[in-house]
Amino acid sequence: MRTRTWAPYALIAPTLLLMAVFLVYPIASVVYYSLQRYNVTQPWKNGFAGLDNFKQMLFDDPLFWQSLAFSAKWVLVEVGLQLLLGLVLALIVNETFVGRGVARALVFSPWAVSGVLTTGIWILLLNPSTGIFQVLSEWGIGSPGTSVLGNPDTVFDALVVTELWRGVPFFAILLLADLQSIPKDLYEAASVDGASRWRRFTSVTLPHLKDAIILSTLLRAVWEFNNVDLIYTLTGGGPANQTTTLPLYVARQAVDSHNFGYGSALTVAGFLILLFFSIVYLRVSKFGSRA
Repeated sequence: MRTRTWAPYALIAPTLLLMAVFLVYPIASVVYYSLQRYNVTQPWKNGFAGLDNFKQMLFDDPLFWQSLAFSAKWVLVEVGLQLLLGLVLALIVNETFVGRGVARALVFSPWAVSGVLTTGIWILLLNPSTGIFQVLSEWGIGSPGTSVLGNPDTVFDALVVTELWRGVPFFAILLLADLQSIPKDLYEAASVDGASRWRRFTSVTLPHLKDAIILSTLLRAVWEFNNVDLIYTLTGGGPANQTTTLPLYVARQAVDSHNFGYGSALTVAGFLILLFFSIVYLRVSKFGSRA
């Protein structure tokens, strides 16, 4: 009896140990350093700071609020457009037509490309001297030397298009997998009842895609909020901090300025924001409920 009591705990012990090492300890370390003054360039000031880092963040750092506002804008625009375009592509490649396999491969291929390679491709495409806008100017469209990444009026749109190329296949893959699990009998019954194509989509397709849409948008929102590689490589947060996200601001403070205490405080703030909105989103969307 004693062996049977402890056996389940022994089996999950390795997993719990790994979680403690790779999840609990890093989180605890960040929380600890967020309460410290820890700047390797100013070691004489290091020590316990209490909530000073958070006070500075909330009341004396306008760039924190600017980066947070841009992060929110970035997540809303990117996730919304990726969901819409991904759903359209999933519906298209779910139909039967000649060359469907090739079409699916083309739709899904950007997701297989690494983030660094993606930014490398788009740096070349958006290069003002040799990129697509230079080619268009040679055809009489636009002016030569157009730098969309250096122009405050166009930089956000350029980043959105770049990330859409990488993010849309994620939604297309997940939603296509869920589309293929919908029983064909439901569509046939709806057709017999005289339902239009739009009515079949709203009454049959969307209700079955509900959980997949909720989960995919939540995952993608978290990933887009934490997006650093693409924006850092393309703009570095510029021009004039206009495209600085909160994680990119964390990287500047912790990595570039070696201010690990303040960078940790920013990280804790981002973690709490994501945790709060994830819980609210799942509660409001009634994830897992068929109601």
